Amino acid sequence: MPGLLRGIARTAVVAGTAAGVAGRVQRRQARKFADSDAQVDADREQAYEEDMADRRAPAQPAPAAPRPDMIEQLKQLAQLRDQGILTDEEFYAQKAKILA
Repeated sequence: MPGLLRGIARTAVVAGTAAGVAGRVQRRQARKFADSDAQVDADREQAYEEDMADRRAPAQPAPAAPRPDMIEQLKQLAQLRDQGILTDEEFYAQKAKILA
């Protein structure tokens, strides 16, 4: 009978050790895969945010509103053209310079 108890005890110790080792390996792999999954999720989120930022950005910048001094200059040019001092070509050339 003592040999039988010794065999049962040895089997219990071996099985307990194996279960403990398997549990540690499983937890370590779960942490490793969780870290990997978290990195993949973070990369996907960053790519999504960059894509959305690109879509939100205007394709072409809005034209700048003319400043008050530009408007005054254009009015003066129009008066000079209306008075016959400037030709249409001169008027359009000066207008292009002001608006550029």
